[in-house]
Amino acid sequence: MKLVVVQILLIVVVFVVAARLFRSRGARAQAIRRLGVLAFGAFAVVSIIFPDVWTRIAQNFFGIGRGTDLVLYGLVVAFLSFTVTTYLRFRDLETRYTRLARRIALDEVAGTLRTPEPPARDPQDPAAG
Repeated sequence: MKLVVVQILLIVVVFVVAARLFRSRGARAQAIRRLGVLAFGAFAVVSIIFPDVWTRIAQNFFGIGRGTDLVLYGLVVAFLSFTVTTYLRFRDLETRYTRLARRIALDEVAGTLRTPEPPARDPQDPAAG
């Protein structure tokens, strides 16, 4: 088995992307993300080394003619799920910001939120005049 330079480069890119995705926050989300990244990395490396695997899977299990079509369909589904989850996250953030802005406005009107007072002037300071 002979690896082509492009295959080696693609494997390096997969590892760099996987390493970048490991640097995130939130314990549960991070654990799920790490498992997903590991699975993605394994599939990517196997796909790069053995490109005919997807064609065999596509033909034998799904009745699709080419492996590239199967990969494309998977990417479309992944993109749509990413789009939906991003939309839901932004909608939640907008709702939270709206509630926060309303709370601050109500606190300012009620006088419970104090604005910082200017520093006291020194009557003997000529620049304070």
